[in-house]
Amino acid sequence: MATATTPTGLGTGPMPNWTWQQSMIRIKDPEPSLKFYRDVMGLTLVDKYDFEQFSFSLYFLQSLPAGTEYTLTPGSDEAHKYLWSTPGVTLELTHNWGTEKEDGKVYHAGNEDKDGFGHLALACEDVYKCSEELEAAGIQFKKRPDEGRMKGLAFVYDPDGYWIEIIAREKSAAAPKYTLAQTMLRVKDPRKSIPFYTEKLGMTVVRESHFGDFSLFFLASLPQGTVPPDPTSDQAKPWVNANLYPNCIPILELTHNHGTEDDAEFSHHNGNNEPRRGFGHIGFLVDDVYAACDELEATGVQFQKKPDEGGMKGLAFAKDPDGYWIEIIKRGQEGKF
Repeated sequence: MATATTPTGLGTGPMPNWTWQQSMIRIKDPEPSLKFYRDVMGLTLVDKYDFEQFSFSLYFLQSLPAGTEYTLTPGSDEAHKYLWSTPGVTLELTHNWGTEKEDGKVYHAGNEDKDGFGHLALACEDVYKCSEELEAAGIQFKKRPDEGRMKGLAFVYDPDGYWIEIIAREKSAAAPKYTLAQTMLRVKDPRKSIPFYTEKLGMTVVRESHFGDFSLFFLASLPQGTVPPDPTSDQAKPWVNANLYPNCIPILELTHNHGTEDDAEFSHHNGNNEPRRGFGHIGFLVDDVYAACDELEATGVQFQKKPDEGGMKGLAFAKDPDGYWIEIIKRGQEGKF
C-alpha cells in the first residue's frame, strides 16, 4: 500500500507546519493532459475530485520513488487521506467541464509581457537522451538541449502550451525516470517575496543564482533538522541535484528581473483573470487553517478567500506580495470539502 514517507537522503525529521503541497494549472481536456503527464512523463495520478455542483474536476499527480506501487483508487476516501497528508508536492490539473469541446486554445500559458507564471520543470538523469525519446513520441519542443544560450536543458510544450523545462539531476536508483522538480514564478521584489515564503510559509532558500539582469531564488519545504549548504555557495546546486530532485522534492523557483522593484506601476499577472487565465495557484498544508489565516492576517497579508467564505468551507486563499493565490488546506483531512 502506498504511504507518505519522508524522502530518503534528508534525514527523518518531521515536516514543519507549513508544507508546499500543490501547484495548480488549468487544462482544456484531461485526456491529452493525463496522457502527457502520467503516461509520457511518468507522474502518478494519486487522487481525483469531481465537483458536480461547480462543474469542474481536479486531478492530482505526483512523482513517487522508483518501484512504488500506488494501490489507492483516485477519488476514494483513502486517496483523499493520502493526498492531504503527503509531505510531497503534487501537480493539480483543474478541468472546467465543457472546455474540451471548445475550438483552439483555451488557457494562457504565461511568459508574455508581465506574466508571472513561467513554467513547470521535470528532472531526469540524461536530458539529451530523454529529449530524443520525447521528440520520437511526438512531443513538441520550444528549445532543444543545445539550442539557445543555456545548454544542457530543454523546454517542451504540454497539450495546453505550458512550458515544461527538462533539467538534469544526479543519478539515483530510488528516483523515477522523471521527477517533478520546479514551479517557476516571476516576482517583482525578492526583498518582499523571500521573507513571505520563508518567514510566513516555512520554506527554505536552498540555492541562489545571480546574473547581469536577473536573479533566481530556489526554495523548498524541508523536513525539520535538514541543513542545506549556503545557498550562494558552489555546493548549493549539486546539493539540490543530488538530494532534492532524486528524492521527489520539488523547488519553487522565484525569478526576479532586476529593476521591477523600482517601478511603482509594475505588477505581474497572476493567472486568474481573463484573458490570461491558466496558472491558478500554489497550495500549502497546515495543521489548522483558521489559526494559520489569523497569523497571516495579523501581519497584513491580504486574502482572496477566507476559510468560511464561498461554497468550499475550511480552506482559504491568501495573496503573496505579487498577488499570486496561495491556497491553505488542512493537513490530514478526509473526504470532500
